[in-house]
Amino acid sequence: MTKQLPYHCPIDAAMHVIEGKWKVLVLWEVGTGRAVRGTAPGASGISEKVLAQQLRELETDGIVHREVHDTVPPKVEYTLTDEGRELNAALEPLGAWGQRRMRAPGSAEAA
Repeated sequence: MTKQLPYHCPIDAAMHVIEGKWKVLVLWEVGTGRAVRGTAPGASGISEKVLAQQLRELETDGIVHREVHDTVPPKVEYTLTDEGRELNAALEPLGAWGQRRMRAPGSAEAA
């Protein structure tokens, strides 16, 4: 994903990398070692086309590394780069906040 600089603020720069409905979930899946092209268990409902697009954008932004294994059938594996691990660590407090919200009285998960 390309964006013209300058960014308006540091949050704008960060959001450029994770914007969209699926990127944060795909990033989390790659971080857990479960995302291989065609599957992203935590992102159920994502199409193969959209998953491939999101992974390409994350690769372009230097967040994931794509490795093609020469097997039959071919296997494409994604891992986080150092930058991707740093981004996942930055998102951990947001995930913790989300967990507390999911357990809060009145939330659908708490019911």
